[in-house]
Amino acid sequence: MKRKIAVISTSRADYSHLYWPLRDLSAREDVDLQIIALGSHLSPEFGHTIREIERDGFPIAARIECLLSSDTDVGMAKTIGLATLSLSDALGQMRPDLLLLIADRYEMLAPASVALALRIPIAHIEGGEISEGAIDDAVRNALTMMSHIHFTSTHQARQRIISMGEEEWRVHRAGAPSLDHLRRRTLLTREQLEAQLEISLQQLTILVAYHPVTIARDTLEETDALFAALEELPGQIFFCYPNADAGSRALIVRTRSFLDARDHDRGRGRVFINLDALTYWSLLAQAEIMLGNSSSGIMETASFALPTVNVGLRQQGRERARNVLDAAAEKTSILKAVRLARSPEFRKSLAGMTNPYGDGCASEKIAQVLTSAPLSQALLMKRHLNPPIPGERARSVGGE
Repeated sequence: MKRKIAVISTSRADYSHLYWPLRDLSAREDVDLQIIALGSHLSPEFGHTIREIERDGFPIAARIECLLSSDTDVGMAKTIGLATLSLSDALGQMRPDLLLLIADRYEMLAPASVALALRIPIAHIEGGEISEGAIDDAVRNALTMMSHIHFTSTHQARQRIISMGEEEWRVHRAGAPSLDHLRRRTLLTREQLEAQLEISLQQLTILVAYHPVTIARDTLEETDALFAALEELPGQIFFCYPNADAGSRALIVRTRSFLDARDHDRGRGRVFINLDALTYWSLLAQAEIMLGNSSSGIMETASFALPTVNVGLRQQGRERARNVLDAAAEKTSILKAVRLARSPEFRKSLAGMTNPYGDGCASEKIAQVLTSAPLSQALLMKRHLNPPIPGERARSVGGE
């Protein structure tokens, strides 16, 4: 019988990471792949990116409308609730052998909770990492504790999950699957990229990927410093759309206002609502600097030795390569980091660097483990391996 594997995707960002695992799973005759799309995938405001999944030829088994048209934390919380209600029906009817989740978006709490109640084993990609300046950190750890199979991006992340009490046989260091694009696809040339995006890359280009800081009471409290620094930077500035978090719509309005007011002779730049994986990676290869607080600036830019300025709290604690320069959310700190990133000495220091998040071979390992893991009660029943509390006695099955 075919092994039914359901995969949750909620946005353009996680789909870019899931593309090659989906491709490898769909190519196997012993797998019945079921893709469940929800969240911003179904939102015209965020590019209606479900069409990208369809264009790639993947079957979509369920479409879950759950993203509120809101810009608040209450809207985020209600989105989790709506997703939980709808996924209860979808997964209750589908009953997959395994459910694959990725990363740390807040809406991933919904499928994990439903799967737990339905006794569906969960496999999770990109656990064990740290991002102290976002609620993603707590979400990621919660998903780890609810999951039964783990695929980590780095060796440190694997050891961190094991230290949380997970059995070693469950935890696999695969690497970040987004890096598989670099090994398995041919990037667009500069000329192809310019034609596709209708841009010119002849002048210095900064790529900004910045999201609301969801751990903060005011999720946009760091943006004044960001835009004050951007005002003083020459060249053209391209923005990627932010995540669908509290404050994202206000951030989009501010970004567009910044670009509208930018002096034409310095280059106005653009904001891209959605870039498919190949286009995005091709743009990384052509940019001079990446700036912002996105995990992409930590996990992916190292593969290009691309100087990256990481701003503020959001990615605090995340493992990083030497191409990443951290800047406080202050204008002077950001500008100082940009100057260093642009210096010939810093660029020369990046020669020969490697990416701690992998070598582009993650998806094959993920597919191999998912198709060979035992589907038995032993997979669901996790042993807790943390050291015993001093003085605590073991109890018999029936209690004392």
